[in-house]
Amino acid sequence: MNALTLLRKDHAEVKEMLKQAEGADGPKKRQLFESLKRELDVHEQIEEEIFYPALKDHPKTKELALEGYEEHDVVDHVMGELSAMSPEDETWDAKWSVMEENLKHHINEEEREMFEQAKKVFSDQELEDLGDQMQQRKEQLQVAS
Repeated sequence: MNALTLLRKDHAEVKEMLKQAEGADGPKKRQLFESLKRELDVHEQIEEEIFYPALKDHPKTKELALEGYEEHDVVDHVMGELSAMSPEDETWDAKWSVMEENLKHHINEEEREMFEQAKKVFSDQELEDLGDQMQQRKEQLQVAS
């Protein structure tokens, strides 16, 4: 599978989870949050172990990869705070909104800028090879969690 196709599929799943959370009550929101967190943990890991290092090797995509790492850190920080809170906490919705905005920004930036640059620096075969590695690692991580 093409790496960009795999990542776009993951992004679509994340967007769907965010959509489902709109107007959800406390227990449902917690359940969606836990599912989202598991999905993002795996997604970030395959990006940070396989995709971003490959991007860092190219001068045209190095900066985008470095920015991707930083955006992951921001989302992880807010998600860590949400993990320690109850959805009934008065600041839950505000933190959720910050996390959601950062996630959507990150996804849009990846799909518009990073993926377009990746198409320029990697051959179709290289994108397939990266996708295969990422899919294999994703399956390993899902079994472990």
